[in-house]
Amino acid sequence: MLILVVNAGSSSLKYQLINMDDESVLAKGNCDRIGIDGHISHKTADGRTLEEEYSFPTHTEAFEKLIDTLLNSEASVISSMSEISAVGHRIVQGAEVFSETTLVTDEVIDKIDELAELAPVHNHAHALALRACRKVFDESVPQVVVFDTAFHQTMPPKAYMYGIPYEDYEKYHVRKYGFHGTSHRFVSAALAEAMGRDLKDLKIVSCHLGNGSSITAVEGGKSIDTSMGFTPLDGLIMGTRSGAIDASAVTYLAKKLGFDPDQMSNYLNKQCGFLGVSHISSDNRDITKAVGEGDERAILTADMLRYEIKKFIGSYAAVMNGLDAVIFTGGIGENAFEVREGVCTNMDVLGIKIDTELNQTVRGKLCKISTEDSKVEVWVVPTNEELLIARDTLELISK
Repeated sequence: MLILVVNAGSSSLKYQLINMDDESVLAKGNCDRIGIDGHISHKTADGRTLEEEYSFPTHTEAFEKLIDTLLNSEASVISSMSEISAVGHRIVQGAEVFSETTLVTDEVIDKIDELAELAPVHNHAHALALRACRKVFDESVPQVVVFDTAFHQTMPPKAYMYGIPYEDYEKYHVRKYGFHGTSHRFVSAALAEAMGRDLKDLKIVSCHLGNGSSITAVEGGKSIDTSMGFTPLDGLIMGTRSGAIDASAVTYLAKKLGFDPDQMSNYLNKQCGFLGVSHISSDNRDITKAVGEGDERAILTADMLRYEIKKFIGSYAAVMNGLDAVIFTGGIGENAFEVREGVCTNMDVLGIKIDTELNQTVRGKLCKISTEDSKVEVWVVPTNEELLIARDTLELISK
């Protein structure tokens, strides 16, 4: 059975075609610059590639080109659309409306679009893509939506509520939602399998570190707290996001800079973080290079990231009254050994010890990097959100 997994942005359409018989990726790519001009990049499992400029006025044209590429190009992998049994979509914000994987209907799409106020960059684009996909595929092909926020719906009120009047939560739905839930769910289950333990018996801190980063406390396979909040802006310092900041500092800066709310949001989301502190780059690889050259602001940026990760690990260990394992995943978590070492050094209070030599060799592969006498196991676990979306899609349509 072949399942097409789609991750739509406001001007992009990333995709993977997965054979669920062996969970292999037959092809993957991205239709980007939608609404601007258009470009598609496509790669097959056997190494064939396609790069082409193409006009994408809307997501519909992008879907049409995607299918044509899978079917008719020099890098085709199927001979008929009927070979695609289902489509699984990643959706960022499901709020309290969607707590599980859901079949797509017109009503579901409308509700996702209604939630766009809570995720303005993402949800409207998801709705556009869903409508476009339903134009391209026959109604007999089931489509499924998997929500980033769904995994975090198990958080208790004491973890997701803010100290604001309760009626503001009831009326405006202001609360912590958390994100990267699909990734945290995938890697925590993969870790349990690697450890040979039942996930229900484990207390895990999962660190998804990339251009956007979040840390989640996973107890018994359920999210009980997470660092991102009402939006993905909260928590750690990130590529261009500030992370957690005193609300009064936000209003103070807005007055000083002469920004309205939208400008201030853009500032905190796109001009801060690694980029804002270092004035070098939003990419951790560039920060690491500058650290090696002795750049003081790069060193400060790196120190801030590692310090904040440490704080979340310690606080979540306290909340769970114990800790069995720490996961590093995402682009930074899987590849930046310097970050992992910086976080895990001087964590004796939790009994964390890593094999520094082994840690330096691990990039993008499943590996335990803690020493045998470490009380807490530390693992690098590559994430695969697309595969989990495909698995969820298969499970739902099989019912």
